Amino acid sequence: MTPQPNPEAGAAVKAADRDHVFHSWSAQELIDPLAVAGAEGSHFWDYDGRRYLDFSSGLVYTNIGYQHPKVVAAIQEQAARMTTFAPAFAIEARSEAARLIAERTPGDLDKIFFTNGGADAVEHAIRMARLHTGRPKVLSAYRSYHGGTQQAVNITGDPRRWASDSGSAGVARFWAPYLYRSRFYAETEEQECARALEHLETTIAFEGPSTVAAIILETIPGTAGIMVPPPGYLAGVREICDKYGIVFVLDEVMAGFGRTGEWFAADLFDVTPDLLTFAKGVNSGYVPLGGVAISGAIAETFGKRPYPGGLTYSGHPLACAAAVATINVMAEEGVVENAARLGASVVGPELRALAERHPSVGEVRGTGMFWALELVRNRETREPLVPYNAAGEANAPMAAFAAAAKGGGLWPFVNMNRTHVVPPCNISEAELKEGLAVLDTALSVADEYTA
Repeated sequence: MTPQPNPEAGAAVKAADRDHVFHSWSAQELIDPLAVAGAEGSHFWDYDGRRYLDFSSGLVYTNIGYQHPKVVAAIQEQAARMTTFAPAFAIEARSEAARLIAERTPGDLDKIFFTNGGADAVEHAIRMARLHTGRPKVLSAYRSYHGGTQQAVNITGDPRRWASDSGSAGVARFWAPYLYRSRFYAETEEQECARALEHLETTIAFEGPSTVAAIILETIPGTAGIMVPPPGYLAGVREICDKYGIVFVLDEVMAGFGRTGEWFAADLFDVTPDLLTFAKGVNSGYVPLGGVAISGAIAETFGKRPYPGGLTYSGHPLACAAAVATINVMAEEGVVENAARLGASVVGPELRALAERHPSVGEVRGTGMFWALELVRNRETREPLVPYNAAGEANAPMAAFAAAAKGGGLWPFVNMNRTHVVPPCNISEAELKEGLAVLDTALSVADEYTA
């Protein structure tokens, strides 16, 4: 679709937004949201006709891009047939979505509890774990994000938690592996893995194993930096959970449904959790949907004992119809395979080549369509390009980098001192190379702040 400029309409949209929309995670008077006129495939455009290649996939959820015609048609068909129905009933779209998801989850995660998104999926996973074990505590990693609702944000490890941290949510934290900035003075992946597992088990010992209901980890942390865990780490966590009767929860809200080049990132590590949370890519965000995939043992806990939780829109027909269509599109069009292939043959090699050319790139890491560049002031000291949780003038180098990318027609995903390369999983090779060329130019701006 060719965007047609209409600045007057854009001004009206912008004015209404400024007057009435309250934006998340923002100081309302300091933001200037772009007015978006349309989107298709891997691109979107504004009312002035400027097109952007979306290397952020929205918020890392448009795994099949924008406006896929088969998913749009499925939503329209479902709307004509049955727009909504209460969750206590058996509905075809809901049943089929659950079946398709269960076919792809690892192990015996065959029961699906639907939610409206990722945060409430995490809320319910934690509730299930506590009820299943009869224990109060949850362990989570410092570099993590699990959602913005009260329990989910308290489980979160990044600074978005701070303003809402109740200090009484029954959460203890630990350091997960991250060799580039190791908390364990490790020099190899093997050392990092072994020391991180020892640290986790020591944390459990000091918290009291009989008090810990669950350990929750993003299989590959998303917003926190796309730190792919070293070989053996997740399997080691699985063993620790089994040893102490702890429920192992993997948060695949961002990493799931093809993002890593597998249906679920857990498949990369041959690990099956007890509970797995999902959202985002399950239907490319076309209609809000999330859920928890539940193991047989935990499902059995609620076989004759009511589960005390639910949502009015659990398994909403429009959302589930979108999920059915999305999963079928991904299977028919080889979207997961495309993410794996282009991640290995294009993104990884090209990003490593960028790192050779740009002194601002400290580390490249990732898999599939899930990559991060860690930007630094000095490669030797690994000083971040901007301080942790920087804002305002302290964040100027990253702001300048992002502006350069946007000026070149690339919409980046930027968080702290990193840019993430997370385009749609069905992006073409030509589009990828186009975006990486813009990224190359924008990194020259970041280079200006290195020492």
